[in-house]
Amino acid sequence: MIALQTARLTSRPVRVTDAAALFSAYASDCLVARHMTWRVPRDVSETERYLVAMEALMAQGNRRVLALAEQTAPDKPIGVFDARFDQHRMEVGYVLGRAYWGRGLMTEALSAAVAWARTTPHLHRLWAVCDVDNPASARVMEKSGLVFEGVLRRWAMHPNISDVPRDCACYAATW
Repeated sequence: MIALQTARLTSRPVRVTDAAALFSAYASDCLVARHMTWRVPRDVSETERYLVAMEALMAQGNRRVLALAEQTAPDKPIGVFDARFDQHRMEVGYVLGRAYWGRGLMTEALSAAVAWARTTPHLHRLWAVCDVDNPASARVMEKSGLVFEGVLRRWAMHPNISDVPRDCACYAATW
């Protein structure tokens, strides 16, 4: 199953014990959460509940939620990379603490995921979506080799922006 190791990043499955670090790194930041599909948690216990749910989903076998950390501080998660597997497809999502934006770290992580997926025999598509008003995420996908496929109308709820589903840009790599 996928693990991401790059020149600057390491990963491992998220654990409930990551709650405080993830809450501090990104989950409590309204700017980071703006384009996410979850509401900003009020406290660490909400982040813990999320991580308990992620552990249960990973136990089912078709999902991998990885805590991302810098190689220099492997026990300090700074973001999360989520991979969902469905037959020949791998859908990904990601989030990174604002203090780490603009350094190419998520592009590095997504590029590593694309490289891994290309060497996995049963996978033929890696795809992701982002809110149409999130050009930074779109740029990460483009720099990682994903190609814009179109806009999915009313695709996802982004509760920190609106109470109605938002349009999302769809990007993919196929082989």
